[in-house]
Amino acid sequence: MKTTKKIFAISGSTRSNSSNLKILKQIAELSKDLFEVKIFENLAEIPHFNPDLDTENPPQQVTNFRNEIQKADGIIICTPEYVFSLPGSLKNALEWCVSTTIFSKKKVGLITASASGEKGHEELQLIMKTIEASFNADTSLLIQGVRGKVNAEGVIVDNLTLNQIQEFIVALDNLLWK
Repeated sequence: MKTTKKIFAISGSTRSNSSNLKILKQIAELSKDLFEVKIFENLAEIPHFNPDLDTENPPQQVTNFRNEIQKADGIIICTPEYVFSLPGSLKNALEWCVSTTIFSKKKVGLITASASGEKGHEELQLIMKTIEASFNADTSLLIQGVRGKVNAEGVIVDNLTLNQIQEFIVALDNLLWK
């Protein structure tokens, strides 16, 4: 019998109640039989990356973030695109992981949910390949025009998007068991 996998879900937006956070909450609800999802909403609390501080004793917020990644079976990142790139806060958090191997072979699901999102999605995939995360085309999802697809209550109201998210959940579950 399958057990639930621990997922650490990172919202790439620092905006409270963002579309990205709403999507992560929907994924947590839709996948509750498969995953135990812990959503990280504290990107703004991670200090600016500074290689001089990336020592054996980095800032506590960084240690906590790294520990959550380390102990998770898988990671989901759901992020908007800002100026054809990742939000600086998400890139900053990922930079704190470069000197480690915590993402090496870690199973990840990548979602870019934004107005357009194409360039940001490409960048997210490139960064995750660089730090050796394990993902595939089925665990990588671009949701364009997200504001019209998730309502104020956080419900995904676009049937195609809902189907894509359900397929994403199945694909991530399959990846986690490989």
